[in-house]
Amino acid sequence: MISELDSLGWESMGHAYGPAGDVPGWLTGMASADPGVRDQAFSHFYSAAHHQGDVYPCTAANLPYLFEMADSPATPDRGSVIELLLSIGRESLDMDPEGVYFTPDGTESRAHVDALAVIRGRAEAFVHWVKDIDPLVRRPATEGLGLFPGDSARAVEVLRGLLPGSGTVERLLVVRTVATVALRDAAVHGAAAGWLDALAGDTGQVPEVRLAALVHRARCTPGELGDAVVPAVVGLLRQITPGEIGGGVDASCWAGAEPGVAEGSAPSPGVPPQIAAAFEDLERQGRVHAPTTSLLEAFHTLLDDRVPERTALLTEQLQGADPAMRYDAIRMARDLISQWRGDHTGLVVLLAGCFLSEDAYTCASVAEALGSLGPVSEPAREALASYIEATRASHGPHVWASPDRLVRRAHQEAVRALARLGDLRALPSVLTGLDEATDAWRAVQVAGHLSGAAGDLTPRLSKLLAEVDSADPSQSMSAGALVSALGQLAGPMDARALTSAVTATVCHKQWHMTVSALNALASLGPAAACALEVVRPLADAQDISVRAAATAALWELEGDAGRVVPRLVELVESHRHHEVADVLGRIGPASAPALPRLRKMLTTDHAWTRVHAAAALWDIGGDADAPIVLETLLAAWAENDSTSNHVLACLSRMGPAARPVLPRIREELTLLRRSGRFRSVTNDEELQAACRSTTPGF
Repeated sequence: MISELDSLGWESMGHAYGPAGDVPGWLTGMASADPGVRDQAFSHFYSAAHHQGDVYPCTAANLPYLFEMADSPATPDRGSVIELLLSIGRESLDMDPEGVYFTPDGTESRAHVDALAVIRGRAEAFVHWVKDIDPLVRRPATEGLGLFPGDSARAVEVLRGLLPGSGTVERLLVVRTVATVALRDAAVHGAAAGWLDALAGDTGQVPEVRLAALVHRARCTPGELGDAVVPAVVGLLRQITPGEIGGGVDASCWAGAEPGVAEGSAPSPGVPPQIAAAFEDLERQGRVHAPTTSLLEAFHTLLDDRVPERTALLTEQLQGADPAMRYDAIRMARDLISQWRGDHTGLVVLLAGCFLSEDAYTCASVAEALGSLGPVSEPAREALASYIEATRASHGPHVWASPDRLVRRAHQEAVRALARLGDLRALPSVLTGLDEATDAWRAVQVAGHLSGAAGDLTPRLSKLLAEVDSADPSQSMSAGALVSALGQLAGPMDARALTSAVTATVCHKQWHMTVSALNALASLGPAAACALEVVRPLADAQDISVRAAATAALWELEGDAGRVVPRLVELVESHRHHEVADVLGRIGPASAPALPRLRKMLTTDHAWTRVHAAAALWDIGGDADAPIVLETLLAAWAENDSTSNHVLACLSRMGPAARPVLPRIREELTLLRRSGRFRSVTNDEELQAACRSTTPGF
């Protein structure tokens, strides 16, 4: 087989693989008896020949080889080979069959068409594989059976024959795949839908299978989703009894150790802890704990904007007897609240009810979810405080730094969620984090929300900031968080610490960190006047970002419009024009010399630029510019609703002059999906509050 590699088009892999002679070893490694060699070989193939789902000529050329590997009983990991075939085929199906794509070296390619032809030509292999003794072979083969055979009726017949005798997870997969075939081919849609109907009503089947049939039947005809479907789904959920979690679902988390993460592991040298934690978060988000999770996620997607029904469904999920189902429902509840407006008090209370002191794994997920929901998590305030108190009582006052990774993460996430609500009951643990340097960056990120404890926090934050090595770019994230927290707290000692940070970062030419420190100084206003001797020279800095930040700080620290306006006018057309326009607006009428350049900014194609310019135009010119300001703001809002927070802030300042936009503001309050900058919960809640407060003023 290896001798045939040249005929399979290995030369075409040169752009992705390097020397063609290296390739045979990599691919034959997929059949190695050594798991480490296999893992490396699959990783190489995915990286070079199927990078981020791309399908290259070399990818298509090697499909026959992959089919041979999948067919051979001697291949140790046939399931992974079939997974690879499935991935290549699925990606090829998703590409435009008439489209021409390009390889990394710029060569035109229709490899996706060639790949699909090869896979469909060998589709009979999937019929054979679905009957294999190895479930890791059967599962990807089952999915392939729903995508590639040309005879859909036969595919449905084979799939239906798999149902008896299969395990729960495989039966759920069979039901989903039948629906996939029905959606792909109208010729079998009616028969498949009828089978799903019958299966949903078959009381001889386990409730999980009936639930799958009910949901996937609804998928087949989404326009016919009636009012009875959600109650029926809820009724079936109540019939599901907790049992062993099988079928590749991760159950080890309830055994007291977080899977895939070594106890007490530390980031690699030079890797900021925030980055390492972000990758750990991504890994956690991909876990599935209950066999019905993907099914329920599909149903939530189908329900879309039917928020009351989705809330009813989540209420059942979060109150269910199965801890795996409850755990996976936490993410679904967070997603619903994050994406859709409404009164989510009931769901937040149910999330808070998932705090069980003996289950740190679930508690960590709940606390993390609540922390991401901003002000909407308010109904969980007391539950968060109680959990924090309980963990401090059980594990000691230094539980923030507990050697038990799960306990530590659960406590930290609860503290961070409570701190974001400005609750000083989070303070003792935040101080522990800052004092003991264990995950101090997590404490720093929320310290700025505890303004009532500035006297306790400022000295600690200042000390940590002084310890940052300004010559090391990898520490810029930590420095940025520290200066941001100090700026939020606005304590009397902050100016000295921030001034020292400016001096240190300038010395090492870490301009990004310099800008962050200058912005934090500016947020302190005249209280930071002691920093003027350091800030003034930077208003002439060669780096445009530093120059703009220093000029803005000069205005905030001493309020001399005559000194800063000419400098700001020069910067209006720089890449810092957004920040410059905002400062000019805060200065007000004294910024009149900038008006011609601000009006020019209104003609750009970028919505954000127009919004910042229009807001400054109003703050400087007032009523005379109201018509063009309103026109610009409304157009930008329509073009990019992420600008809405900035738009509403300006409209609120305009008062009666903004009367013509009242219909648009009222319309915003009728929308179901969250809006605002980044579509974050906090920004959207602020947007709605601004709309409500602005409307009565007309």
